[in-house]
Amino acid sequence: MKILCVLIGLLLAASISGNAQAPKVKSGLEVAQARNFDFLKGKRVGLITNQTAVNSDLVSVVDILYTHPDVNLVALFGPEHGVRGIELAGEKVDSSTDLQTGLPVHSLYGKTRKPTPEMMQGIDVLVYDIQDIGVRSYTYISTMGNAMEAASEHGIDFVVFDRPNPIGGNYVSGTPTNDGFYSFVSAFPIPYVYGLTPGELAVMLVKEKIIKVKPEFKVDVIPLENWTRYMTFMETGLPWVPSSPHIPHPETAFYYVLTGVFGELQVLSEGVGTTIPFEFAGHTDLNPMAFADYLNKKNYPGVKFRPTAMKAYYGRDKDKYLYGVQLVITDFKKVPLLEVQFGIMEAAHAINADLTILDESTAKRHRMFDMVIGTDKIRERFRENYKYDDVKDLLEKGVPEFKEKSKQYWLYN
Repeated sequence: MKILCVLIGLLLAASISGNAQAPKVKSGLEVAQARNFDFLKGKRVGLITNQTAVNSDLVSVVDILYTHPDVNLVALFGPEHGVRGIELAGEKVDSSTDLQTGLPVHSLYGKTRKPTPEMMQGIDVLVYDIQDIGVRSYTYISTMGNAMEAASEHGIDFVVFDRPNPIGGNYVSGTPTNDGFYSFVSAFPIPYVYGLTPGELAVMLVKEKIIKVKPEFKVDVIPLENWTRYMTFMETGLPWVPSSPHIPHPETAFYYVLTGVFGELQVLSEGVGTTIPFEFAGHTDLNPMAFADYLNKKNYPGVKFRPTAMKAYYGRDKDKYLYGVQLVITDFKKVPLLEVQFGIMEAAHAINADLTILDESTAKRHRMFDMVIGTDKIRERFRENYKYDDVKDLLEKGVPEFKEKSKQYWLYN
């Protein structure tokens, strides 16, 4: 009996040990760290980053590079929300001095959104390390493109420490930006959800001549280890740092695609200002039970709707009681994110036709809605009947072609 117990104990220990050693994703930062940043030695480094760029021990890339004996970190560059990630969406960020290191912090979401010649003085290589959410309207990739152009103009090397796409690399949806609708929230002709990592996208921007760079310019990507396109962020084992004030969890990236576009119209609440940003859809004048019933009868795969009421504690709906649904994703790999978003608008209009979601009373917000979704044709057709089926073809126009083209820039299978 004692021998049997010992054998069982050994088997359990082996099992636990095996689980502990199971493959785990390593960020580009950690891969670079393992290389001892050999490619940065002897160079003056500028770092485009924010609070999301940490290793598995939650140590910031700023601290890692600044304290490394062979790395000369000379300047920081901050995107929307700032280097510390505390500014709200759309708020201008001033340049400053980093209190921890004393380094200059150049804002790329203030007076300028592209590094100026003055900012680039004394820099040999720009490193980009930011955790994105894989959605075109999230402006970090716009900053990356601008910085790549500036690096090319000044003969500066550009390196991306790659990070996972939280939504994974297989879900691609939302027509690429149409001519006339390019902006900082839709800077490139890529789908709304584009299915690439920052490193893959950076290479594509150069190779497809989407950004203006010199022929000899190239981007160096320090790739992830053990990441596959089938992985959501929750499967990577990496720690999540809120990528902006309203993206507190990796799951929120999915919910952002479920509600973020109609939030631009400022009629239906997308939950910003409540305790569950982007996980809620509601209004002061909706019947939660009817709303939930309509949506649940759609039988969307991977998502359910719970009738509820929420109070907004700040923002445009401050102190209002909102009635609607909590969105609950049950299968992150099956939920048709953009289809559900338009289904929510369809449902809200069906149970309360007085909600002026897309009529002339919201005209001042139409341009923002169109820039985020990449065209005005979707809004114009949808407002006729408020039916997703009417715009399905427009929403997915150009997506199959992009998926096929982007495969040549995949760094991961």
